[in-house]
Amino acid sequence: MLEKIPLEAFRVFDAACRLMNFSRAGRELNITQAAVSRRIKGLEDHLGATLFTRRGRNLALTPDGERLFQRVRATLEYLEESLEPFRSGGGQIISIAASGSVSHLWLGQHLKDFGKESPNISVRLLTTDAPTELASEANDLVILYATGEHPRWNLTLLMKEVLMPVASPDYLARRGLIAEELTVEDIAALDLIDYERFNAHWISFRQWFGRVPRPPKIRLPRPRLSFSTYIMAVEAALRGEGIALGSLGLIEEQLRAGTLVTVGKDHVETGFGYYLGTPRFRSLSPEAVQLHRHLLSNDREEQ
Repeated sequence: MLEKIPLEAFRVFDAACRLMNFSRAGRELNITQAAVSRRIKGLEDHLGATLFTRRGRNLALTPDGERLFQRVRATLEYLEESLEPFRSGGGQIISIAASGSVSHLWLGQHLKDFGKESPNISVRLLTTDAPTELASEANDLVILYATGEHPRWNLTLLMKEVLMPVASPDYLARRGLIAEELTVEDIAALDLIDYERFNAHWISFRQWFGRVPRPPKIRLPRPRLSFSTYIMAVEAALRGEGIALGSLGLIEEQLRAGTLVTVGKDHVETGFGYYLGTPRFRSLSPEAVQLHRHLLSNDREEQ
């Protein structure tokens, strides 16, 4: 059916729906009111449906017209968004990919700061935990969980992965606990909050207790809470529900604000870290270079 309908008819229909007036729709599109009426009548004939009810000068959409308008509007908005990078003088949209935990806990605030400094540069953030999507060369910049090498990306360290138990001050106060005095045995007996390991290199509490210098002698109980994502585990700790395993670089904002505090004295460096990547086989746009420098300079200031 689509090949029989002039595509312009959908633009005319959209304008008429938004303005609910054929004359105003014609002025917006630089055509006459009579031309709008003809386009709408032709569209109705092709579809075999009435799209508007007309009572004098007042228009109203029929149920069929309302359904079509919702779909046409969504399609035109999608097309407009897709054409945005090609606008003359519009500048290039920078695409950056990061995992859910990095995006939520660290990158979001840095992108907000970058937006204030460079309001004319557009950034598209892809949040995904799928390794193939994260490392896709369709991205301009990526943040990868790695050891420092990648065949398609030049990597610069943002933060080492340092893991340490963390809890809210409220949780500790309710139990009369002093954070720095707790041993690994004490921590193992408290309300542990864990998360599922979807990557063989990720460390959860069981692996963490096995890597500290003096592992607990007691048999480790199951975590009281276990979540499908790391973000949810951190949020549960912020609510005072127990002790989570904190990746110190990712939760630096919460530690600085005091909404989370480190527990005990033991930490584990995994040998992994979060790296900012640039493509090995193509050059970056000036805008992407600017964002790259911003993220690195902010990280170094915090360190």
